[in-house]
Amino acid sequence: MSRRPPAGRPLPASPEELREAEEVITSGELEVVGLLPRASNSTFLARACAGDREAMAVYKPVSGETPLWDFPDGSLAAREAAAYLVARSLGWPGVPPTVLRDGPEGPGAVQLFVEMDPRGEHYFTLADCRPDDFRDVALFDLVVNNADRKSGHCLLDAAGRVFVIDHGVCFHEELKLRTVIWEFAGEAMPSPRLADVERLEDELVRGELRRDLSALLSAREAEATLERARAARSSGVFPHPGPGRPYPWPPV
Repeated sequence: MSRRPPAGRPLPASPEELREAEEVITSGELEVVGLLPRASNSTFLARACAGDREAMAVYKPVSGETPLWDFPDGSLAAREAAAYLVARSLGWPGVPPTVLRDGPEGPGAVQLFVEMDPRGEHYFTLADCRPDDFRDVALFDLVVNNADRKSGHCLLDAAGRVFVIDHGVCFHEELKLRTVIWEFAGEAMPSPRLADVERLEDELVRGELRRDLSALLSAREAEATLERARAARSSGVFPHPGPGRPYPWPPV
């Protein structure tokens, strides 16, 4: 458990590569390699092997989740997987493939591990030079109702692409948006992204996405996701902070 973890790979770029990576972390044999430090829940680096295919992954077992007063016990892993499904449907932002499956420590979220830029970039260091990427993140967080978007959850991969992680406290039916990304408040949302949200609405009503989310979230949480998507598109403007506590702590 103490040996240095092997390097990951840049987030796959093509749909075919993403599908293959998702297949490997879904069906491959999962082996725990080490414990990842500085996480509030039990978080492991793991290796998924399916035949001659291999992928490194981040494994968060349900058994290692810290109880929260406002989210049902044992539900964080499913929310991680649900966030990936929404991002995949929208086509943005860059959420690594994430699935809910069994593993050595029991059921949990398994997310493709990607190699980060060695400079340790995050939102506060990237915001000025990557505003369009973070407009995507801000709109995504509004739809999934992210209650904990820290700067350190926004990372740069080795290929220079922004991706976002840690979505275990999303999808609450009550508005709980807490984020460090408020720079776009009052600004019109990009029209192409609103078109994507409109398509998402349709998939949340009658598509496979609604079925898949219903297996991961409560019926009310799935319906609230649809309501937030509709409200965002109807408004067409990034919201201002509030109500409640709009910033996460710590911010990084």
